[in-house]
Amino acid sequence: MERLLTLQIPEEIYKPLVQTAEQEGVEPETLAIEWLSVGMQQVLHDPIEDFIGAFPSQVPDWVEKHDQYVGESLFQEMKKAME
Repeated sequence: MERLLTLQIPEEIYKPLVQTAEQEGVEPETLAIEWLSVGMQQVLHDPIEDFIGAFPSQVPDWVEKHDQYVGESLFQEMKKAME
């Protein structure tokens, strides 16, 4: 079953989405669905979860926010690559 979802996307996300879609020869909506699917798979099957508590950390909220920290780092790398 498919559902219709309307999103308001910030410009700093929309521009790289459109640029990447053009490079891959697909519609931005198609690429957004692909990115969302990959993101959901990571949430449902968090590969870092097995390592939580295995190493000492100076970041007290790392367990709760590790996805955010990794995502922010990847976003910055993607942003630099698009410049």
